[in-house]
Amino acid sequence: MSSVLISGASVAGPSLAFWLRRHGFDVTVVERSHTLRGGGYPIDIRGTALGVVERMGLLPRLREAHVDTRRITFLDAGGERVASIRPETITGGDDHRDLEVRRGDLAEILYEVVRDDVEFLFDNSVVAMDDHDGGVDVTFRSGLQRTYDHVVGADGLHSAVRALTFGPEEQFHRYLGYCFAGFTLPNHLGLAHEALLWNEPGRAAALYAVGEEPTVHGFLSFTRAEAPFGAFHDPLAQRDLVAEVFAGDGWEVPRLVAAMRSAEDLFFDTVSQIRMPHWSSGRVALVGDAAYAPSFLTGQGSSLALVGAYVLAGHLGTAPDHAAAFAAYERGTRPFVEANQNLVREGDAELFPGTAEALAARNAALRERETMATGGSRPEHSALVLPEFG
Repeated sequence: MSSVLISGASVAGPSLAFWLRRHGFDVTVVERSHTLRGGGYPIDIRGTALGVVERMGLLPRLREAHVDTRRITFLDAGGERVASIRPETITGGDDHRDLEVRRGDLAEILYEVVRDDVEFLFDNSVVAMDDHDGGVDVTFRSGLQRTYDHVVGADGLHSAVRALTFGPEEQFHRYLGYCFAGFTLPNHLGLAHEALLWNEPGRAAALYAVGEEPTVHGFLSFTRAEAPFGAFHDPLAQRDLVAEVFAGDGWEVPRLVAAMRSAEDLFFDTVSQIRMPHWSSGRVALVGDAAYAPSFLTGQGSSLALVGAYVLAGHLGTAPDHAAAFAAYERGTRPFVEANQNLVREGDAELFPGTAEALAARNAALRERETMATGGSRPEHSALVLPEFG
């Protein structure tokens, strides 16, 4: 039985583990956190990815976990209403089929369906690899050493497996011109199944209520000419940067900045994509954000991860060797990936206009769309027909 090590236990990793077990592989998943990360902001599953979760038998559970965000209300600098629309008007989704679930809920559901058949190594990570003809020798942070037939990096935008195999992230990192901070805070406005989005040119603040919970997700996003790589590993620098950008702003922004300052769950990052010429090298491959993060502006990160995991596992299970499998995975998936990555370009995010002129035009368009029906699913979301594997 061939062995596979997967780094990452969010969405792509457990999904890949599920399908690899179906094809008879011995699978280990290593996750740097000490346990699954629960909660989190909602993610979308749509288009081709719906077919993947249906084949996994997970549609009923995911329907139960659907959070059903019903409207996004856009606000001007003074907090006055500009327009209120269905989320699908922005995302191009199908409100009758698409799923919106908390990232942590999806990760938990995926974990539950594989945990009895897959070895999980929590609170650990890959720190060194030696890829050779007989396999991949892996050294873990704990000091453990093992050899696997294949290693797959499913460890996100800042993938350690990618760095060990292909080199520094900067060569694949496509910065889209925005930074953001996410955190939770008390739901003092009593919001339910909705989001409020406040804009000034180059700055945005949001409150996102998942269901009817006592807390909401807060977001502070801003344009910046260059990615602040120096702040990635410095939480104090992140907080200072965000507070400086939003100093003096109105509406609920001071409350959001104060909550950000003290938040224990602060997540700071750039709005970025990963663009790579190849997703594999030797016996090592990448899947999901580690290989082709599309950025959250596309709403397609989890869907690409689910589809990529299904296709990669299928080819590993049916191709004559790993080289043929990795080539077929990339050949079959790359057009779909790139079509979805191309849904957003640098500096053109509709949610975060960078100039007064762009903001005025966006608001005028929103007012027109407020009374329009949603336009249906974007063709890019379903641009890949799932292959059948024996």
